[in-house]
Amino acid sequence: MPPRNDSPDRIPHPDISSMNPISLFCILAGVALNATAQLLLKAGTNAVGHFDFTLSNIIPIGWRIATQLPIIGGLACYVLSVVVWIVGLSRVDVSIAYPMLSLGYVVNAFAAWYLFGEVLSAQRLIGIGVILVGVFIVARS
Repeated sequence: MPPRNDSPDRIPHPDISSMNPISLFCILAGVALNATAQLLLKAGTNAVGHFDFTLSNIIPIGWRIATQLPIIGGLACYVLSVVVWIVGLSRVDVSIAYPMLSLGYVVNAFAAWYLFGEVLSAQRLIGIGVILVGVFIVARS
């Protein structure tokens, strides 16, 4: 039998519509920060360009990567997203919260199309639709 969490501070939420605004904010902020981190990391690697790690270039390439402001910002977003996510998980069932991370795929697909000129093929758009339907079903369960 799974352990029970009968803490008076934790109120179980059967679906997303019954979440209080702070809980919903924490979950969505965690998703947004995670998505932003990915976009910043991509911008940073675009600035560095294509590279191969070899023994002879690991220090110079590592330094170029480590000193890119978008990469530093992306890592900071990841750290902040973990903190916000932990707060959200303390308030929301993981079976509701975790599927919400899939929204990051949707956000990043459109952001990458807009910011980086990445292709949004029909197959990708159908996949995005499936993700949105899945998140909706889980959120309403």
